[in-house]
Amino acid sequence: MENCCYKRGWRWKDRTTVEDMDLAVRAGLKGWKFVYLGDLQVKSELPSTFKAFRFQQHRWSCGPANLFRKMVMDIATNKKVSLYKKFYVIYSFFFVRKLIAHMFTFFFYCVVLPLSILVPEVDVPKWGAIYIPCIITTLNSVGTPRSFHLLFYWVLFENVMSFHRTKATFIGLLEAKRVNEWVVTEKLGDTLKNKSHSKSAAPRKSLTKFFGDRIQLQELGFALFLFICGCYDFLYGKNNYFIYLFLQVITFTIAGFGYIGTIVPSS
Repeated sequence: MENCCYKRGWRWKDRTTVEDMDLAVRAGLKGWKFVYLGDLQVKSELPSTFKAFRFQQHRWSCGPANLFRKMVMDIATNKKVSLYKKFYVIYSFFFVRKLIAHMFTFFFYCVVLPLSILVPEVDVPKWGAIYIPCIITTLNSVGTPRSFHLLFYWVLFENVMSFHRTKATFIGLLEAKRVNEWVVTEKLGDTLKNKSHSKSAAPRKSLTKFFGDRIQLQELGFALFLFICGCYDFLYGKNNYFIYLFLQVITFTIAGFGYIGTIVPSS
């Protein structure tokens, strides 16, 4: 798709860090139609470390939010596509999938639900907090049965990452300081290759640099907050939400100490 756009004289605009999405939306507004090939398989490398993954997720969440801010009026006033397609792109593609999805996961499961435990007058029904989300998550996992055993851990990890995606979404919408931050995602294969071809041992990191790369105070802060809410629910609650909260505390703590992903040796 990008090659076709380039051949027609379209270029990547430096207004965004998600150039592929920018080109796709612009092509759609010119009346192009896309075909989804479900049987096409390509290889993809994973980020080398959790830090690299966080930078990648920041760009993938901040970029679409900022692109939505810059293109929403172009989409609404476009005369080459139908009203239905405008509604789909603005509401379904951008607003729901790129904005609300991250915010809802974070605010509901990491803020509203824990805080509701501290306020006895607020009662979050189990069907809304547990049953419906579990059904939706299970249905989403049907397409990847080989990874079904990871579903439980994936939900907890996604709640942690929703915190970073929500921050990035607000940065993109408000065009804050890191809106155009572009950090090339270091892939695991490149990292291992560079390590194996290195002729001299890399200098040892200072203690400050080590803790700066590994220790994430924001995750640890949320772990403490959820732990307090979980203890309160264990002592005074009646819905047993502390089971989920303590599991989420463990996940936030693991992420806070950087024990996620592959640790690439320094020599």
